[in-house]
Amino acid sequence: MDAWIYGHGMTAPEATSLDELISDCADIPSSLHARTVPLPTPRDAAPWEVDEVCTAQVSDLDDYGL
Repeated sequence: MDAWIYGHGMTAPEATSLDELISDCADIPSSLHARTVPLPTPRDAAPWEVDEVCTAQVSDLDDYGL
């Protein structure tokens, strides 16, 4: 794949097989793909209710057997 960065041509060879791609990825230092920041704890979902407006939007689906 050819790319132009800051006016200079640069060639980045693409893998031609799955084995070559795996080999290329194995060469990436672990410090670049190790996650150092933990993910935040998931929050509880906000409570919700189906109101009459929502029910009216799907009321005609009974005609379709749903």
